[in-house]
Amino acid sequence: MLYSSLICRLKSQHLALSEIVNHLDEKRLNHQPEPGKWSIKDNIAHLVIYQHVFIGRVHQMLKGGTPAFNAYRADDEPDFLQARELPLIELNRKLIGNRRQILELITNLPDDDLLLQGTHPKYGTLTITEWTEFFLLHEAHHLFTIFKLAKG
Repeated sequence: MLYSSLICRLKSQHLALSEIVNHLDEKRLNHQPEPGKWSIKDNIAHLVIYQHVFIGRVHQMLKGGTPAFNAYRADDEPDFLQARELPLIELNRKLIGNRRQILELITNLPDDDLLLQGTHPKYGTLTITEWTEFFLLHEAHHLFTIFKLAKG
């Protein structure tokens, strides 16, 4: 049920972050491209917190019953607001640690569990495998945003 490109990205996609931002100073990391838009550090904090959201959603789906999830909006979430204040090194540590949890959780699920579902408000009912793909694509979007902000 898990295909090789999904497992490969789950193992390594997030590691691109340190290569993109290693050379940046605090001013660049915290620069808002325009009012109301996230900085590089805000995007990183979001990635860290969204990993917890994803883990929670997988655990809910494992209980069965096809739970319906609300769209996740980070801006007013206390966990996101706290994460924004953490130093980059701590955010990176959390990102890597959380990813190990996700990798272990997803890759150890039996195929029958990977078929369990949850409903996204925009994309409909998705299996755990499809939610994992969504998670990775969402992360890739933010990595690309971080890349553009770092180079812009």
